[in-house]
Amino acid sequence: MKPAPTPERSSRRRRSDGERSRRAILLAAAELATVEGLDGLSIGTLAKATGMSKSGLYAHFGSKAELQLAAIDTAGRIFMAEVVRPGLSEPEGVARVQGICEAFLGHVERRVFPGGCFFASAASELDTRPGPVKERVAAFQLEWMRTLERLVGEAQERGEIDDEADTAQLAFELNALLLGANASFVLHGDAGALERARLGIGDRLERWAA
Repeated sequence: MKPAPTPERSSRRRRSDGERSRRAILLAAAELATVEGLDGLSIGTLAKATGMSKSGLYAHFGSKAELQLAAIDTAGRIFMAEVVRPGLSEPEGVARVQGICEAFLGHVERRVFPGGCFFASAASELDTRPGPVKERVAAFQLEWMRTLERLVGEAQERGEIDDEADTAQLAFELNALLLGANASFVLHGDAGALERARLGIGDRLERWAA
């Protein structure tokens, strides 16, 4: 016979079940936000999407703003796992710049989020709306641009990119190609836009090759 569960063991199991449930809810919230928008993300819409009761969701999130911020943090962790870490696993230099750009396009192509890049969607929605939700998205976007610029700078330091290149400008142009491809893929289902972005990124890096 199995030993009877102790109160401590039962408590740990409940916490573990609660954490898994919260993670599943937040994944659904992040995915829903790329379709309905962060402003359209609420306890009510999430309850319909997950089949959970509003009271059950309120046990996890006390307000719409808390839910939105938690969804952004979840999307950030997914973006790190799907884009940033795979990109950084490439050899340092131009290969790493190309790797992180490819990882971005790949996560769009695989529809990791049904509405395309979470942060591109959120930034276009919230750009004129002040508040903590916009600030959280803006902070992530700023860190993404700093990462791109840092990787371009590292390639330049290794002598793989011309010293005359403006690293901030080149990083901006690469990001513009990524965002343009994301928009066309989401709006028109245009897979060719991803290939055109790949060609454009290659052209920009080749132009500034040392």
